[in-house]
Amino acid sequence: MGQRKTTLADIAAKTGYGTNTVSLALRGSTRISQAARDLIRSAAAEMDYVPNQIAQSLVLNRSNTIGLILHEITNPVLTSVAHMVQKTLGKHGYSVLFASSNGDPEEELRAIAAFRSRMVDGLLIYPIDHSKLDHLKALRRNHFPTVLLIHTEAEDIDAVGINERQGAFDATRHLIERGHRRIGTLGPAFTASIGNVGKLQGYRQAIEKAGLPYDPELVATPFDHSIEAGVRAIEQLMAVKNRPTAVFATSDLTALAALRWAAKTGTKIPDELAIVGFDDTDYVAHASTPISSIHNDVEQLATAAVERLLYLIDNKETLPPAISKPTPGALIVRESS
Repeated sequence: MGQRKTTLADIAAKTGYGTNTVSLALRGSTRISQAARDLIRSAAAEMDYVPNQIAQSLVLNRSNTIGLILHEITNPVLTSVAHMVQKTLGKHGYSVLFASSNGDPEEELRAIAAFRSRMVDGLLIYPIDHSKLDHLKALRRNHFPTVLLIHTEAEDIDAVGINERQGAFDATRHLIERGHRRIGTLGPAFTASIGNVGKLQGYRQAIEKAGLPYDPELVATPFDHSIEAGVRAIEQLMAVKNRPTAVFATSDLTALAALRWAAKTGTKIPDELAIVGFDDTDYVAHASTPISSIHNDVEQLATAAVERLLYLIDNKETLPPAISKPTPGALIVRESS
């Protein structure tokens, strides 16, 4: 049988103070003298006292905990988002519970249910399908603070994220302005992520606005989000009869895959193949050929999303109208294009 947990009553018995005084002291109340607080805290540490957060949540109707659900935790961009969200929330006295939906809509629903059962105060989520948000809108209708970590034009849901369609448009237009007329794309980066559809739409919009034909043969889809998959995809792309002279990669990882393929085949960058990536992660600036990319300001995104969520938590009884706030994505031009 496990050791019994120390209670407030145990600390009261040891120190000679009442349980209410002990409780106030452990919460740092200035109603209790500094000497008493020090004595009580010392006894609590000695007795290995762990506060019952669930009980406190029931009393205060707040757990100071946020749920964060990402669709793929191994994605370096989402990993950076998770780090910045945790760092930003920590400054406000909140802790974070993490979950990954792994591209499975049922897993996403289970994660939401699990977090709610643990009485988190709100939810930050990168949803699997950006076009199917009814289950998340329902959370808001039930006064459960929720903010999406994407840009969406959907109504009745709060969202903060980069405008992927505009970023893809800017990246493709840059290649067109460099004189390229056969431009391929490596994406969507992996098929489980509906979010990259916006990037594909931006790519196509730029192509057609320039009066160029959209050719589905120039769209290569890696089987997953890895360098190996990206290399295989660009091998197929560059095997077409009229091969492209430039490629827009929907992530920096696939841009690196394109660079790897070029190194293996002796293809000159950017003379024989220009490359633009997406997200401007740290490693593309230091690649063997520095890669142009759409900059995604993860710190700005995390800060804006957290601020919005905390505002909703403070006003959850009468939630304000939902807003969708896009964070800007800027093209950083380097040697690859």
